[in-house]
Amino acid sequence: MLHRLIGVIALAFVGVCGLSAHAGAQTYPARPVTIVVPNAAGGGTDTVARLIADQLSKQMNQSFVVENKTGAGMVVGTLAVAKAAPDGYMLLTGLNGNLTVNPSLYAKLPYDAVADFRPVAMLAEYPFMVVVNNDLPVHSIKELIAYLKANAGKVDYASAGNGTGQHLAAELFKMMTGTEMTHVAYRGAQPAYQDVISGRVPVFFDNMSTAMSLAQGGKVRALAVTSKTRSSLMPDVPTMEEAGLPGYEYHTWFGLWAPKATPDAIVEKLNAEVKKALAEPSVQQRIAAQAGAPSHMELKDIDPFVKAEIEKWAAVVKRAGIKVE
Repeated sequence: MLHRLIGVIALAFVGVCGLSAHAGAQTYPARPVTIVVPNAAGGGTDTVARLIADQLSKQMNQSFVVENKTGAGMVVGTLAVAKAAPDGYMLLTGLNGNLTVNPSLYAKLPYDAVADFRPVAMLAEYPFMVVVNNDLPVHSIKELIAYLKANAGKVDYASAGNGTGQHLAAELFKMMTGTEMTHVAYRGAQPAYQDVISGRVPVFFDNMSTAMSLAQGGKVRALAVTSKTRSSLMPDVPTMEEAGLPGYEYHTWFGLWAPKATPDAIVEKLNAEVKKALAEPSVQQRIAAQAGAPSHMELKDIDPFVKAEIEKWAAVVKRAGIKVE
């Protein structure tokens, strides 16, 4: 009899919790939602987050506020969301760096990219472009590979900093082609371009949104884009596969993540609203203007994607011996 009573109470408790979660999702969001950007204001991560935040505010009749929490290679902002209440009111802007590269760069990372978060939705992805100094005697990826092999260790490439996307994209290229280049790290893309344009550091793998204006202006020579398909903004520039390097692909991607214990109903509601936001022509136009594309990745596919990316970049970081203190 006692066992039966306990069972009835347990079932009642589960039912109440289920109703409570459902009711919470129906009223969510009942107050402003914070989207944490672990980078400084004005950059690519910040731009994407604010675009989506503005659209979600319109759709859900509640404020979605972007908060920049910078420091320690995106660790500060990411950790803040990992420790936040799992109620859907603090979300993380996740990207390659904080979720799939940091686990290999830092010996003691204070968060787990998979165990501490659950995905809400992917937002957008932005390809890179391979550019070289105009005086470098190469006009294609095949010619660049041949030139690097003929001048092993004599060619430098630029990056916007140690462990950045520009650094990793070039190291992936080296690993896949068996070539050697020397890494020269700068404090951002703009000072790097000064030396690429002058010829002091002739090779740069950079965000297409930045690189294309310099390539179109004749300041640098574009060899390839790192996406699967050509960009409509520079349709004459081939993909890496078309240029002779099958399997090479690199994007900076962005998405939203929530603390791990966030209820299913809230995550599913947010996911549906993000999909709706990404279908808005005005949102698509703003993403496309920066050489990006809205993501169509399904919710169930995000965790497997992140795990695969962690493994991919762990191999690149290990081979290149990249370390961040």
